[in-house]
Amino acid sequence: MEFKNKNVVITGGSTGIGFATAKAFIEEGARVLVTGRNTDNLEKAAKQVESENFRTLVSDTSNLQGIAVLEEYVSNSGIKIDILFLNAGVAIFAPIAQMTEEDFDYQFNTNVKGYYFTLQKLMPFLAEGATVIFTSSTVATTAQSYASVYSATKGAVNKLAQIAANELAEKGIRVNIVSPGPTKTEGFEKAVVDEETKKQFASSTAVKRLGDPLEVANAVLFLASEKASFITGTELLVDGGYINYTLQ
Repeated sequence: MEFKNKNVVITGGSTGIGFATAKAFIEEGARVLVTGRNTDNLEKAAKQVESENFRTLVSDTSNLQGIAVLEEYVSNSGIKIDILFLNAGVAIFAPIAQMTEEDFDYQFNTNVKGYYFTLQKLMPFLAEGATVIFTSSTVATTAQSYASVYSATKGAVNKLAQIAANELAEKGIRVNIVSPGPTKTEGFEKAVVDEETKKQFASSTAVKRLGDPLEVANAVLFLASEKASFITGTELLVDGGYINYTLQ
């Protein structure tokens, strides 16, 4: 297996896309560390996986103190990271007129500041030839109503990843972006509570359904693999045709 004994770190890996990706890497023989801020979710994830190659860590990467916990863990472990999947993210949907400063900061701290400083602090621990993958979103490209702040955070993520790809290229490290469309995750269910709205999201894709977290995970594994050895600074859409369909 291509990922056998590879060291993988996934932020926000206890649920949704992060968890699906963690399981996929485990099945391929990798050693996976996932972070999260909810102890119960992490414990539940560990029970579901039941593998000695699966580790969890309580680390809130939306702040430097939480990132320091992850940095210390990696440093003490003595490992080099082969794959870093920056995935922890939050979304709050509201009109611009109703968005609060608290919700604005919450999204930017988690989705942008968290990615930026997690990458910065873990760069010394990236193995030669490592890969870094950012979770973005199709909202970075579309102009979806009520997603002003979330869209802005994902636009920032895309530019950060592209610049990181240039800066890390000389070290043989590839950096790419995976951008899911509407995907049926715990986070989606929490952010979109109205059933009619969920149906609208599903119908907004060309394939007329929500994505499955495993479908995004498969894209992440591709970008992390040698099959993508000549791909860096690129955004891979996993959206069921969402962008092309909605922009018609």
